[in-house]
Amino acid sequence: MTTTTTTTTTSATTTPTSDADERLRRWRLVLGGDSADGTGHALAGRDAAMDGTLTALYGNGEGQAGGARGAKGSGGRSRSAGLGASAPSVARWLGDIRTYFPGSVVQVMQRDAIERLGLSTLLLEPEMLEAVEADVHLVGALLSLNKAMPETTKETARAVVRKVVDDLEKRLATRTRSTLTGALDRSAKVSRPRHRDIDWDRTIRANLKNYLPEHRTVVPERLVGHGRASRSVKKEVVLCIDQSGSMAASIVYAAVFGAVLASMRSVATRLVVFDTAVVDLTDQLDDPVDVLFGTQLGGGTDINRALAYCQERITRPADTVVVLISDLYEGGIRDGMLKRVAAMKASGVQFMALLALSDEGTPAYDRDHAAALAALGAPAFACTPDLFPEVMAAAIEKRPIPVPDPSRP
Repeated sequence: MTTTTTTTTTSATTTPTSDADERLRRWRLVLGGDSADGTGHALAGRDAAMDGTLTALYGNGEGQAGGARGAKGSGGRSRSAGLGASAPSVARWLGDIRTYFPGSVVQVMQRDAIERLGLSTLLLEPEMLEAVEADVHLVGALLSLNKAMPETTKETARAVVRKVVDDLEKRLATRTRSTLTGALDRSAKVSRPRHRDIDWDRTIRANLKNYLPEHRTVVPERLVGHGRASRSVKKEVVLCIDQSGSMAASIVYAAVFGAVLASMRSVATRLVVFDTAVVDLTDQLDDPVDVLFGTQLGGGTDINRALAYCQERITRPADTVVVLISDLYEGGIRDGMLKRVAAMKASGVQFMALLALSDEGTPAYDRDHAAALAALGAPAFACTPDLFPEVMAAAIEKRPIPVPDPSRP
């Protein structure tokens, strides 16, 4: 009995101490360990090595308001980062962060290293690329450096991009194909459907006037159904993509979706990229990596010219969906852009503007142009890759587009 009491007392006195040490350890890693951190906690072993990787990127916290290192929006705070401008030291650091942090954190730290320390040029070296954790943002950085990339690096860069593209296709392709196949089948309505093709929901709604209360049934004078989409009558999808630097992630996802759509027999897909010039990459859609390396991030923006190119190539407006992927900062003729959208809508084209096709949410965009498009009946909104198949299915079926609520995270 005495032993039990002693054990309980010891446990009660040591647990708070352990919790306090853990809190001090975490604060010490956050604050960076300069003389003002106030923790008095020393790090050793793995913690000391982890702290070294953080200090190399974010500095030791000196001169930073509040002391916390790595805070976003730091403005002019001084930093004493220590990666050095050499590929070997950065490659070692990349290996360290992959040892100490999970993949999602590694990707954030890589982006911070590229942005804060100006390490973009080091991505031109094969040794550096072999060490990085590949993600959509890294692909965007590589595409922006494409024209400056030496031949010795291009094959490594393509391998990095292909890994990301393959991962995205595995994630998105099956659901996209199944969702759009269903939409294509439903859009091919027939007036005299076979029994298995009757759309009972639409049939009942179309014949409610023939409801017989005494028999509690509806007498269907007209059957509504859908047949299998004919291979000879394809839906046409035009992806028109802004190449400005802010659209890098959107271009990556659009290339993947373009390749998936192009693989479907009932969809004729065209992919067009633009800045002040227009480039048609449709013939490269069998390989999204070729599409991505055919883009050139940066430069001006002429949406009107791009839409003119797309409009001239639409042969069956009633069967066409045009998706403009742009932040809508127009450098061309604003009124011309809006007139073209209005003309396409009037001819029967389903038109929408995606301010972004990425996981990051709504970016900076031209609100006046977005409002003007919405007034024309052309929705303008940011779209996540997971929502994109549903958006396309609604457009194909000519249903209201499921525009996400901007107030929701």
